[in-house]
Amino acid sequence: MKLAILDRDGTLNALADPPITTPEQWQPLPGALQALARLTQAGWRVVLSTNQPLLARGRLTMPALVRIHVRMQRELAALGGRIDAFFLCPHDVADGCDCHKPAPGLMRQIEERYGVAGSELTVIGSCLAHLRAGAAVGAALHLVCTGEAQAVDARAPLASAWPPGTRAHASLAACVDALLRPAA
Repeated sequence: MKLAILDRDGTLNALADPPITTPEQWQPLPGALQALARLTQAGWRVVLSTNQPLLARGRLTMPALVRIHVRMQRELAALGGRIDAFFLCPHDVADGCDCHKPAPGLMRQIEERYGVAGSELTVIGSCLAHLRAGAAVGAALHLVCTGEAQAVDARAPLASAWPPGTRAHASLAACVDALLRPAA
């Protein structure tokens, strides 16, 4: 099974200040949903893994988060794609849970749900925390240079802060192109 785990903010949609709390505020990055649709049409399963500390802080409700993700699913479905599951950490970073990325708890939940080892996972995101969580389970790591990583040059060597073996891509579309390219 080909399974990709994506981060949301900065990877599928632009980072927002203040953070997204309504479906109307959620706007996909140009080409992101089209890229996901191509990935799912090529037989990949896609899940989303996201930290949502606004839930713990009382600035976002679970029904509002569900409505945001329903909008995302509808727009993706209109393009022929889908997200199979949403895994989220509802805690604040200070709560000390094992699921707030960069802790690997969400990745472990995904391993368990899908019956796969971390080495079989492909982790795609634009932030260090998401990729470190993936590195903790031995996943293949793909950085998209959007969101928190928008200043990273995908053609240059990555700084040592990024986990070893991370492959950089200018966008989610470029990452999907690389994943779907036939092996030489």
